[in-house]
Formats: sequence, structure tokens, C-alpha cells
Amino acid sequence: MAAENTDGIRKNAKTGAQVDAMDRKILGALARDASQSFASLGALVGLSAPAVHERVKRLRAAGIIKRTMAVVDGKALGKPLLAFVHVDTIGWGKTPAMMEFAELPEVEEVHSSTGDTCIIMKVRVASSEALEGLLKRLYETQGVRATRTFVALSTHTEKGVRPEITSWLEDEDWPTE
Repeated sequence: MAAENTDGIRKNAKTGAQVDAMDRKILGALARDASQSFASLGALVGLSAPAVHERVKRLRAAGIIKRTMAVVDGKALGKPLLAFVHVDTIGWGKTPAMMEFAELPEVEEVHSSTGDTCIIMKVRVASSEALEGLLKRLYETQGVRATRTFVALSTHTEKGVRPEITSWLEDEDWPTE
């Protein structure tokens, strides 16, 4: 059987959906500012507003666009302290009790991980006392053995998933400069 010519179109491994270069342009523009109209998106990528709308609908239906959300300033909301909490557990870390922490408004992300920790949480809290209260609740959770907390002093870059691909990351020839 002959190999299918995809002409540079990549299949999304999870959804099986086709994502082409135009989709990536649209996704990149949406990742930078999701409040844009389809007309302004179309002007940016060189398509009509209806064509952009159809592509966005397809990307949503395929699960490539998961949701649209506002990125808010933690400091402005009274949560200036950002920390990453590494949680060591007995056995499998992703228990129902551990996953209940994902429902707390202070917990922004929960990741299973490899290495010397089981769970990594990104948390944003009002103060060191609030962080201490969160850690106390963690230690009271069955199966939690230890935590290591890393407080961010400042944030230089914080962004979500970007659809663009850095070509030299896929090549064996990495830049030497």
C-alpha cells in the first residue's frame, strides 16, 4: 500500500485530527488574543471570516481548542505568591483525595510526573500563611509522604500551549550559537 502524502500536514496524536499550517496560524493568533473577531482573525491569516469560523468550529469539535478563557493577574486578585509544590505519595499519587485539590481555586495545575516526585502542583495564594494552610491540608491527605515547595520570586515568561513548531527542535542539527 502506498504511503499517504500529507504535504506537511500533521495528525494530532490524541484526536487524529489534521492540523495544517493555516490552522496553526489561526491557533497562534487565538493563543495570543482569543477575544478577536473572526473578521480580524481572517485579516491576520489571509482568510475570510466565514472560513476562519468554520476552521475554529472544526478545531473545537476535534478537541484541539479545549476552551477559551481569560488570563487574569494573580497579584491584582490578591494572590501574589506563586509556588510549585512537589508531592511525594505512597503508591500511585493520582488518588481521588489528591485530585480533590484540583478543585481549590488556589490550585492552577496538577501534573503526574516522573522522577523523584509523584505530583507537581502549580498554586497561587494570597500569602505565605495561605501556602502553609494549603500544605497542612496536603499533609493531612492520606498517602501524602512529603512535599517540596518552590516559591517563584518573579515570573519572566508564562504562556499556554502554542501551536507553532520550532523547526530546529525536530532536526538533529541544533543551532550552535
